[in-house]
Amino acid sequence: MEWEHLFDDLEGQLAAEWDAERAALDAESERLRISKLSLHERLRSMAGDQSRLLLELTGGERWDASMQTIGADWIGVCAGDDRRLRLIPVTAIESAAVDHGTLLSSVADTRVEPGLRARMSFGFILRDLARRRGPVTIGTRGADPVQGTIDRAGADHLDLALHDLSEPRRTRSVRGFRMIPFTAIAWVRIEGGASTAL
Repeated sequence: MEWEHLFDDLEGQLAAEWDAERAALDAESERLRISKLSLHERLRSMAGDQSRLLLELTGGERWDASMQTIGADWIGVCAGDDRRLRLIPVTAIESAAVDHGTLLSSVADTRVEPGLRARMSFGFILRDLARRRGPVTIGTRGADPVQGTIDRAGADHLDLALHDLSEPRRTRSVRGFRMIPFTAIAWVRIEGGASTAL
């Protein structure tokens, strides 16, 4: 009888040690998985449920925004009560403040395969806006926002025809042109109805 208690006790200790070791391995695996997460992947998890976040951008702007969509290297948000879509390169985000639940869910192991939109680069979207000829407002990292129509978008920059948003892009309404490197762009706000296609 005493031997049975001894063996039961040893089995219990061994099972407890295995459980503790398994828990330590699981915790280390989770730390390793989280260490490989990018900001983009965490933001992607917020786009599905239109999470609210307070964005601080490199140009010094702060927006209370809701996530709408996400691409390969950009996010699409609506700021405050403004329903116009703003495209923000992920590199222009200085910080994103979220509630604790959203923060924790952004590290959850979802492993969702991104769709076609998630593979569209910032340059690809800007080239599409140039093709559509819709008016935009562009905020840069160090200057006042500029308004006009994107005439063309290259590999790393765009050409913007400057004009009032109330007028269509016509030769007589264009006040000038700007070549803007993608790296200088903090955000692009799509004016009018062009954002519904994204």
